[in-house]
Amino acid sequence: MNILHSRIYGEDKPGTPLLVMHGLFGMSDNWGSFGREFGEKIPIHLIDLRNHGHSFHDDDMSLSAMVEDLEAYIQHHELQEVDILGHSLGGKVAMQYATSKSTNIRKLMIVDIAPKAYPPHHQKILDALAAVKIGGLSNRKEVEEQLRRYLDEAGVIQFLLKNVYIKEDRTLDWRFNRKALTEKYTEFITVGVEPGVYDGETLFLSGEKSNYILEEDYPMIKEMFPNSEIKTVPKAGHWVQAENPKAFNELVAQFLG
Repeated sequence: MNILHSRIYGEDKPGTPLLVMHGLFGMSDNWGSFGREFGEKIPIHLIDLRNHGHSFHDDDMSLSAMVEDLEAYIQHHELQEVDILGHSLGGKVAMQYATSKSTNIRKLMIVDIAPKAYPPHHQKILDALAAVKIGGLSNRKEVEEQLRRYLDEAGVIQFLLKNVYIKEDRTLDWRFNRKALTEKYTEFITVGVEPGVYDGETLFLSGEKSNYILEEDYPMIKEMFPNSEIKTVPKAGHWVQAENPKAFNELVAQFLG
């Protein structure tokens, strides 16, 4: 069975391992600073979801498949108890895992995502990625120039550029599986977490400038995660950990204890 790729920090440290899962189009590298800081005290596993980063590519992008990936990863690394932190799509995977296979979780952290179904909202990015003929470009600068024709948010462009790499034949490509993410988009974005209850300690972190978690979502969150608290990270949008790392890290450290 394919095992998700990860970057591990502080493997020799005591304490419960913290597993971190990124969002759509992201990868473990996005969490490097977080991993290095927390890895000084506890074991940190920065995980690449399927079709992202250095993990395997597969046509299936369903939440259930990603939950099985996480379970296989935990078993492969022989982790008896874990803390889990998931951002955006990674948070959705974490919630689904917690409500269906929660026996080995000590604490759960969900970053800027609710268990509800979301309407499609990445079409502009998907269209831009489809328009960029990356295999015929020579360097990241050319990729950036192409992306700027379709996207006007500098932060989004730089985030996507982190996925550009040079293949063995010296051509460029994306780390993520663009084809699968495009074709299976509705399988993992426009579906909510299946009904269930996880009654372990849970922290939801919402970006102050983000609209991913709304006040109207609180009842659903409390119903599915009755032992949860919801906190807001000031001066941060959807990429909470990058936009206000100091406040974000303090809240995570406080919750982990």
